[in-house]
Amino acid sequence: MAREITGFSNPLVKRVRSLREKKFRKAEGLFLAEGLRILTEAREEGVLPEMLFHAGSSHPLAVELIAAMEAAGGDVIETTPDILSKISGKDNPQAVVGVYRDRLTPLERLDRTKADIWIVAQSLRDPGNLGTILRTGDAVGAGGLILVDDCVDPFSVESVRASMGALFTQSITLARWDEFLAWLRQGPGQLIGTSLKATQDYQEPRYESPSFLLVGNEAQGLPESYEAQCDLLVKMPMRGKADSLNAAVACAVMAYELLNQRRRM
Repeated sequence: MAREITGFSNPLVKRVRSLREKKFRKAEGLFLAEGLRILTEAREEGVLPEMLFHAGSSHPLAVELIAAMEAAGGDVIETTPDILSKISGKDNPQAVVGVYRDRLTPLERLDRTKADIWIVAQSLRDPGNLGTILRTGDAVGAGGLILVDDCVDPFSVESVRASMGALFTQSITLARWDEFLAWLRQGPGQLIGTSLKATQDYQEPRYESPSFLLVGNEAQGLPESYEAQCDLLVKMPMRGKADSLNAAVACAVMAYELLNQRRRM
């Protein structure tokens, strides 16, 4: 049943607002997503929030979302734009805010055979890059994103916003490097890294399936010991003064090369 909250001091408002901080997201296993586009993408993937906050929006997508929540017996809360702003941390909040259960997939539950392309990111720091990589994964039909070592939180408000809904189409897995490598070597899978030290152009090899595309840290790239574990190291031509591409851009270029090779088969 729908209910109404208009007080800033309401305990639920305080609890939901706390999800903007990683320690509370981790403790509760919940995260925030805002905006009709992202929440509609989630609904189309069969995922509804545990709680839905709105400020009386009459937008058709909002009406459909509220109806779907009520039909599923979900928790729908009508509130004010000021409280939505307090929850989201934005001066001009979106029409809706959803509270979702985190979407982590344990490494041992990944089915590597369900997709030809997987993306692996190591020590990624920027939420914008993480969101863009999720969108790239969605675009090329990747199986998911495996985050190794100490990466930015994929469920931060900034990461979720940057993913533009791809968070709900891609599986997300957290693992240590040694855990990931041990899992990878238990079955088929070619580990592909990009490196300035590579001698092979990225369009020369015939990539195997499934391909695990390894993306390094934005500032340092991949550690040498990680490069040594790759089955294949390639590089992209740099014709200008820059010696490398942004991590998310390089990931997109490589991911589309993997996709295009399979399209030409």
